[in-house]
Amino acid sequence: MTLATVPSPFEGLAESYDETFTRSLIGTRMRRAVWRRLDAAFASGARVLELGCGTGEDAVHLAGRGVSVLATDPAEAMVAVTRAKAARAGVEDRVRTRALDAGRLDEADLEGPWDGAFSNFGALNCVSGLAPVSAGLSRLVRPGGRVLLCLLGRYVPWEWAWFLVRGDRKAAFRRLSPGGAEWRGMRVVYPPVRELRRSFEPAFRFLGARAVGALVPPSYAEEWAGRHPRLLAALDGVERLVEALPPFPSLADHVLLELERR
Repeated sequence: MTLATVPSPFEGLAESYDETFTRSLIGTRMRRAVWRRLDAAFASGARVLELGCGTGEDAVHLAGRGVSVLATDPAEAMVAVTRAKAARAGVEDRVRTRALDAGRLDEADLEGPWDGAFSNFGALNCVSGLAPVSAGLSRLVRPGGRVLLCLLGRYVPWEWAWFLVRGDRKAAFRRLSPGGAEWRGMRVVYPPVRELRRSFEPAFRFLGARAVGALVPPSYAEEWAGRHPRLLAALDGVERLVEALPPFPSLADHVLLELERR
């Protein structure tokens, strides 16, 4: 039985996502920043759960390091691309897939306990609420297990400046709307870091938050990045030095929340 019963707006993006983001200059740097933390959290032999696997780039990376991943996504097309990518990489024995809406994680039977879990690049901004996610993870992840969640941030000066100079005030401040923003027929919400922390208490201990895209611009600035690759590299280098220092996690395109199951 699948719990991904509502068609996902990401179905139509599966074939183009790697080209438009994964292999982009900005996307590559952002993903490497997240991989540094995933690699530190999950050692070879670990069994981890992924929420919102997209095209499977993170699952295949971890599997190449000896980590076993159950990669889930509400979009069947994304799940299919993940399976194919794992097979091409020769790690299909360590990457299993399942269609699953993370917003129904509290209902899912996923053969826990898991050594940890993660979600990357805003998948959890697209669920109707984080309470089912927190409840599901608290049930499925073993005590002491690490959980890394990378969500779209709420306060993004890069975005404010980018769109204001183009005269688009609505786009500049879309993340500040109390109800979030409409995208492809779905509601995307942008909780601040303090609210994210509360959403996973008391089952999880907060270990820290890191900026992913505070100095590095959001992905829609890819054309700019292509004209200024050396500046992009410099911004990325500085960001990695200050990523965990306030206020950078709260002012980034994405924030990486690091938790531990109590």
